[in-house]
Amino acid sequence: MATETENSMAALTRSQSPKIGHYVGEFATPGIGHMLASAGCEFVFFDMEHSGFGFETLKQVLRYFEAADIPAIVRAPSKDYDGIARLCDAGAEGIMAPMIGNSEEAARIVHHMKYPPAGGRGVALGIAHDKFQHDGVPVAERLESANKRTTFFALIETREGVENADEIAATPGVDCLWVGHFDLSASLGIAGQFNHSDYLEALNRIVAAASKHDRSLGRLVSSPQEGLQDIEQGFDFICYGTDTAIYQGALIRGISELRDAAKNG
Repeated sequence: MATETENSMAALTRSQSPKIGHYVGEFATPGIGHMLASAGCEFVFFDMEHSGFGFETLKQVLRYFEAADIPAIVRAPSKDYDGIARLCDAGAEGIMAPMIGNSEEAARIVHHMKYPPAGGRGVALGIAHDKFQHDGVPVAERLESANKRTTFFALIETREGVENADEIAATPGVDCLWVGHFDLSASLGIAGQFNHSDYLEALNRIVAAASKHDRSLGRLVSSPQEGLQDIEQGFDFICYGTDTAIYQGALIRGISELRDAAKNG
């Protein structure tokens, strides 16, 4: 029976120490898990909302992450039952649902993720989420084990979500509040203005809600300096960079330096 390990996603959400990971939205290749591990990543944020990745790709890439012992947060493309439950069946243990606006929505996602009596997820055993095991363990124990492994990252990225951040954080089954900074700034009418007082006030409300209810707190950052500032503010899940941005940035710098050197040589 699949059990929680020391560096499982459930264990990570219970620790308030900083965890640094990376976003994958393009490069779902067989070596990606080991590349992340060798770079020192402690988790991966795998995006199905904005990437175009489907469930077949998800099932494959989760095995790549498992092989490298990298816990995964998977952002679902919607908040519907069939999407959330299929993510869980495929083996995703960190589930992120977009645009959580209130406690009712948060509770509904938890219900989709958890087996009875904690929720209403349809029972399927001996498949990817429990590593295809048929070991004679009683069904009730297997459902309880699965419920302990699944974790919920509530993505707050709207004005409504900020206004209800406290009640979202208080919802049983919510493990982490995640700030969607681009959508949040757009929802506030100040798209991309991350130093605007309205955005900073909203951010402070989310941070306060996570702290009050002892929830983890996460977001995507584009630089080490930004990540350090967030850690100092109370964030513990720091997702550094997107796969395309890191690749393009390194490629642009390398090609530019080589071209300049060739011209000057």
